[in-house]
Amino acid sequence: MTIFHIPTDEVELTAVRSQGPGGQNVNKVSSAIQLRFDVGASSLPPELKERVLALRDHRLTKGGVVVIKSQEHRSQDMNRMAALLRLHDLLELAALVQKPRKPTRPTRSSQVKRVESKVKRGQTKALRGKASFSD
Repeated sequence: MTIFHIPTDEVELTAVRSQGPGGQNVNKVSSAIQLRFDVGASSLPPELKERVLALRDHRLTKGGVVVIKSQEHRSQDMNRMAALLRLHDLLELAALVQKPRKPTRPTRSSQVKRVESKVKRGQTKALRGKASFSD
């Protein structure tokens, strides 16, 4: 788990109206939050910026801006926290470094066992042929 700090002036939070049905509250209250975070202009370390921009995520624009919309809660504060949490999760995902895979080979014993089981299975199937009656 990588620890990094994002200054609040680098995150732009805008209150917008929620979409979809929901009655009178949705029609008159801007409770949804749209978060915008410009990765290129941020104070993140350069290697983390590269990893974030390399992510294939639908929330990342071609200009390198992360756009997250949160509207699952009725209150603006809860949606703000949810949007910030999603941004944090996205940055955590980008901060993870995959271990390089070391190619391995099957052992000699496992190769021999595999071939022996195939031969045995073939013999079992060969015995299933038509019965021949010789008088």
